Amino acid sequence: MSASYITFPQIDPVIFSLGPVSLRWYGLMYLVAFALAWWLANRAAKKPGSGWTEQQVSDLLFIGFLGVILGGRIGYVLFYQFELFISDPVYLFKIWTGGMSFHGGLLGVLSAMAWFAWRNNKRYLELGDFVAPLIPLGLAAGRLGNFINAELWGRPTDVPWAVLFPGAGPLPRHPSQLYEFALEGLVLFSIIMLVRRFNPPTGTLGGVFLAGYGCARFFVEFYREPDAHLGVLSAGMSMGQWLSLPMIIAGTGLIIYAFARHPQAEKQVSKA
Repeated sequence: MSASYITFPQIDPVIFSLGPVSLRWYGLMYLVAFALAWWLANRAAKKPGSGWTEQQVSDLLFIGFLGVILGGRIGYVLFYQFELFISDPVYLFKIWTGGMSFHGGLLGVLSAMAWFAWRNNKRYLELGDFVAPLIPLGLAAGRLGNFINAELWGRPTDVPWAVLFPGAGPLPRHPSQLYEFALEGLVLFSIIMLVRRFNPPTGTLGGVFLAGYGCARFFVEFYREPDAHLGVLSAGMSMGQWLSLPMIIAGTGLIIYAFARHPQAEKQVSKA
């Protein structure tokens, strides 16, 4: 393997401390993600005829954030640490040990959306289209936090931009966190915003997010180091890839469904 690599910069995970309270970079990324979602949601709600109020946006973001935290933790424990959970059920509540799953967080958000739609008389697919643009930039912030924390690194490589991460052994590795920052965050956000400009049928943006994230994550997993206690699973795929497959299928199906029912919806409008 080539000796050419980038040494990971020494970054203190704690930005500053005030007595017993410390602000960490990863925590800051959560705040950045929430702030970006809040800004984008209120910007969309203020458009004429949006059908949204500021109070509804606040309620949605609050319940959605709870869904991310609860679903992310439960998903991580069930998907990645199930045996540990069986031997020690209290582990589920040991959040200070770390461990969050995007796929679990997604299920938490989808559940929170269902509750919100019911309480506010919103159509679920329309709600999904409203939420879809709010997520990618938050994901980008989270992946940047992973990189700063020098965690979830990639597989060994000799590419010129390989990074020698502390705690990852003597071999330089793919900065897979930055790949995810770009693909799951910036690129996916750009695609969703581009598609939205064409005023697609209801459900399309939600489908684009699901399929887009699933494809991006599936691709990056080839360069990301699998979890040590799981390794590569059946069919040579990682847990992240297995969990992303349903997203790709569901997202693609949702896009097809949205366009298939669109002509019928137009006819119904014209008759009315």
